[in-house]
Amino acid sequence: MTDHLDDRSSQTSPPRLVDALCGVLAACAALAAAELAAPLIAPGAAPLLVVGGAVIDLTPPPLKDFAVEAFGTADKPVLLGGMAVVLAAFAALIGVAGRRRRRLGAVGIALFALIGAVAALSRPDGTAVDVLPSVAGGLVAAAVLWLLLEASRPRRAGPAPEGGSGGGGAPDGASAPAAGDAGAGAASRAGGAPGFDRRRFVLLAGATATLSAGAGFAGHRLSVTRVDTTAVRAAIRLPRPASPAPPLPDGVDLEIAGLAPFFTANEGFYRIDTALSVPRIDATAWRLRVHGRGVTEREYAYDDLLNRSDLIERDITLACVSNPVGGEYIGNARWIGVPLAALLREAGVRAPAEGGAADQIVSRSSDGMTIGTPVADVLDGRDAMLALGMNGVPLPVEHGFPVRMVVPGLYGYVSACKWLVEMELTTFGAFDAYWVPRGWSAKGPIKTQSRIDTPRAGGGVGRGRVTVAGVAWAQHVGVDRVEVRVDDEPWQQARLSEEDTADTWRQWLMEWEAAPGEHTLQVRATDRSGRTQTAAEAPPAPDGATGLHTVTVTVT
Repeated sequence: MTDHLDDRSSQTSPPRLVDALCGVLAACAALAAAELAAPLIAPGAAPLLVVGGAVIDLTPPPLKDFAVEAFGTADKPVLLGGMAVVLAAFAALIGVAGRRRRRLGAVGIALFALIGAVAALSRPDGTAVDVLPSVAGGLVAAAVLWLLLEASRPRRAGPAPEGGSGGGGAPDGASAPAAGDAGAGAASRAGGAPGFDRRRFVLLAGATATLSAGAGFAGHRLSVTRVDTTAVRAAIRLPRPASPAPPLPDGVDLEIAGLAPFFTANEGFYRIDTALSVPRIDATAWRLRVHGRGVTEREYAYDDLLNRSDLIERDITLACVSNPVGGEYIGNARWIGVPLAALLREAGVRAPAEGGAADQIVSRSSDGMTIGTPVADVLDGRDAMLALGMNGVPLPVEHGFPVRMVVPGLYGYVSACKWLVEMELTTFGAFDAYWVPRGWSAKGPIKTQSRIDTPRAGGGVGRGRVTVAGVAWAQHVGVDRVEVRVDDEPWQQARLSEEDTADTWRQWLMEWEAAPGEHTLQVRATDRSGRTQTAAEAPPAPDGATGLHTVTVTVT
């Protein structure tokens, strides 16, 4: 096939929009083929996901902070949507270029496949097999693009029928149509310009779109149902813990409208991680490897942990280091799990102060994420655990099923590894976990913070007595006092709810006699060590935001 169309053909070429559509449909077919191939060949290596993961890894911390602040937990759909727009634009260019020179289209497709393959290999757990879905997608894209461009390729109009006597000629007394008129008539019957059969192209394009949608849906379903986590979780019965959580004291939940409840429901618990596709792990095949410096290597199955005699149940508040002042990336839950200190000591781990060879636990997720936790913090007596259950049920898939780490007092990025499969004992000097090279501190103790839940910022309230309420936390230390200030008036002490433990947040409230006008409310907390949260404002990076939560309300 020639790379160039001759001048007469180019005069009847289809619109560039058709060429662009050819490229977009070829890209859709490529993604669908790769999505279908991935669960069969290399689970988790679908190009859109691995490229998305690479984009997350390469995104500068300030831009990542902006995405979390601007889009919250919708940051992943926004990223995937943005990638889809860029991909569609690139694919449209490939289609236009492929019309002019088929080699340009082939190069564009090869580049598309190469990006997916390189991204797959760049993942922490990437192997040579993981490039195959991208290669399969590239081959399908090349075939579909060639087919669609050929279907819409301009062709010359045929010659006009000759006049004269006989069955093919014009009847006596009638003039034969001119050659150009005959060609136009043929084109009209074909449904478009000379040589461009629109009807045939539309049918072929529609079939391509339909098959791509079907293959993509089938691939997604295969990926989701490859491991039926719903059935696996339903078959698990969490045992009664040897050390249950103490009964909640009366008054731990103030039950005020607009105030976050003491326990956060699983479906409403925040989720901040880099997984574009939630890992789905078969608990019956899951294994946890513990190894590294000063450790007798051990391996645990899920049932090994579930059937231990030392399971604990604890109420623990988790907070994300990306949480802005007054933000909602914090939640409180009742966890059931294995005491992490006991499990590590069984493997011979000792704290650095006791002569231990390791000062960092590097936890690895099934998707390759690494999180570094200080050994000293895990072994200092706090209720660090390998959590198996959350609010009375096996861990939800989105929150780390089958096993995750929970360490009170530390931000999640240095403690709360989800979909846990490995723990390596090493040192902070020998290894930087995922977030450290990206500008975050290696150690992240949670800072004392407080938040106003009601009234909401920008809202309106009626004059008279108004309930101002919120939550405060000083994990592993405990909240001692909360104060509220209205405008420039003196700080007023709020009433605290009863305390569950020092590892959970506390609710607070203050009754305010509100006068008409616009007013500014601020809150601050003081922990049990006597430290009052600072008013100095700082962003989340590198080790947690600071400042006072401030809301403005209008009283009518």
